[in-house]
Amino acid sequence: MTTEVATPHGPARITRHDAEGEARAVLLLGHGAGGGVGAPDLLATAGTAVAAGLHVVLVEQPYRVAGRRAPAPAAQLDAAWLAVVEHVRAELPLPLLFGGRSSGARVACRTATEGGAVGVLCLAFPVHPPGRPEKDRLPELAAPTVPVLVVQGRTDPFGRPEPAPGREVVLLRGDHSLKSDTPGLRAAVADWLTSHFGALTPAR
Repeated sequence: MTTEVATPHGPARITRHDAEGEARAVLLLGHGAGGGVGAPDLLATAGTAVAAGLHVVLVEQPYRVAGRRAPAPAAQLDAAWLAVVEHVRAELPLPLLFGGRSSGARVACRTATEGGAVGVLCLAFPVHPPGRPEKDRLPELAAPTVPVLVVQGRTDPFGRPEPAPGREVVLLRGDHSLKSDTPGLRAAVADWLTSHFGALTPAR
């Protein structure tokens, strides 16, 4: 089910995939800067979450809906994301997990506290621009105060974060696309969801 959601920066688009059986939470997933919600790692993660008893909402930022390839500034991305969060929370009164790949993972981290996320799932978090390790975004990754999972390619030119208190990091073979080890990606996501959120009460 795909619908548009009004945000301060134009309409966003959401595609909802319902859990198999009773849902215990909702996972919102955002796309990367230059890609869409059809990225293989996003689809693999969505399928894994649905099978684990979560509704999944794939979120397309307004700039993508408008047909622009260049991403909007961070403040606009965050504001649009939070507008979607409020829409989803009104429709599905369940615990919310935030997630996304690359730029979408940054948005999820930056908004986790304000948006009331219970966990954050980062696919290919871009620690720094390729070849620019001095421009790191680790403060964004450290911002959430809830459990965080980072799934990263071992040869990702955007860097590899280290584990930290509350942050698990799973390294898979391959690069920033996370296409090389889909079974490993699914296993990492399933294990994390089960270990941290398996006790959430399903909706009745």
